[in-house]
Amino acid sequence: MKLCKFSQKSKEYTYKTFTDKQNKLHGKKFASIPFNKRLVFVPHCMRNTTICTAKEKDSYYICSECSGCKINKISKLVKKLNYQTLYILKGGRTIEKIIKEQKPKAIIGIACFFEGYQALKILKDEDVAVQFVPLKKDGCANTDIDIDEAEKVFRYEN
Repeated sequence: MKLCKFSQKSKEYTYKTFTDKQNKLHGKKFASIPFNKRLVFVPHCMRNTTICTAKEKDSYYICSECSGCKINKISKLVKKLNYQTLYILKGGRTIEKIIKEQKPKAIIGIACFFEGYQALKILKDEDVAVQFVPLKKDGCANTDIDIDEAEKVFRYEN
């Protein structure tokens, strides 16, 4: 007889609980860090691949602001607020490399709860304040975010 493992809903609840706890834990420190010391990580699954003109570089893309998806709005907000930069990640393992190169003081990560959970675990030993913004529609393609909720996090400061 096979023992039952956690259901998908239990896993999702675990990921959500963990990411919420991490957001609260890092909130004050994150808010105290100037925008120009913050990086933004966005998943490539948010791209509208039928019209996206983002430029591929190593293990990430650079948004060309083609207006094909909400990454365009995020990219413009990042520039307007003078954030350090935005990366459209192909995979979570890229985070470690970018942090070593860019040395940010804070990061906003946009992802599904599973990827957010994984990234926060990767970053737990780094001296970086992190805020996680969950996708409202996840999957591996055509994902979506509540842009208004994301913008609140982007503007979060003391």
